[in-house]
Parts: sequence; C-alpha cells; structure tokens
Amino acid sequence: MSQSPSLTQTRYTISEVEARTGLSQHTLRWYERIGLMPHVDRSHSGQRRFTDRDLDWLAFVGKLRATGMSVADMVRYAELVREGEHTFAERRELLERTRREVRARITELTDALGVLDYKINMYTAHTVSGKGQQ
Repeated sequence: MSQSPSLTQTRYTISEVEARTGLSQHTLRWYERIGLMPHVDRSHSGQRRFTDRDLDWLAFVGKLRATGMSVADMVRYAELVREGEHTFAERRELLERTRREVRARITELTDALGVLDYKINMYTAHTVSGKGQQ
C-alpha cells in the first residue's frame, strides 16, 4: 500500500490546526523552522496544508513536551524519525531516558504530595480540635 497522500485526504489550514491543537500559529511555524515538524505540504498559493498525520505528530510532540523533554531532544527525535527505521535503537534509548526522568519526577512529586497531605491533615485536625500546630 502506498504511503503517498491521497488526493481526498483532509487538509487543514494553519488556523484550523491552531484551533484543533491549541498551539499558536507562531509555535507551529517555529516547530517547522527548527525541524520539529516534518515537511508540511503547501497549497498552490503557498499556504501550509496540514494532514491528519501532522495532527497526530503534534499530539505526540505535546506528550513529549509534557514529559519535560528538551526541545533539542525533541528535534533530535524528529530527525531520527526522518532518517528511517535504522534509527529505532537510538529513538528507543532517547524515549527510555525520558521515561527514567519522568519516573524520577513522579517519585519526587509523590513525596512532595505526601508532605502536603500531612500538613493539610494536621491543619484540618487543628481546626477541628483547636490545637496549635506549625
């Protein structure tokens, strides 16, 4: 089956992508300029025409951003994707490193949440019993 875009494939303007993703047009253009977005097709008048595949990629990039991955690492990942399947191992390592960092942050946040819960419970008990606490 061919990977080339279908003539009937839905195409979105940059304004439509902005509305669908919440990303500003400035951000979308910047993503393209720094190589985070794959090549975006253009209409005969030069306007960007995004596909569903582009929207899927932007959703994935949003998940990478949520992990705290650096822009440089996201761009590197995009470059590896464009280079092809022979980069699977390097892509996997990049994602595994990010996963380790996310897990460490989750542990740190879970610990911080425990302290907050303790303090909130202490203040709740103080309010109910009238006892003084810090």
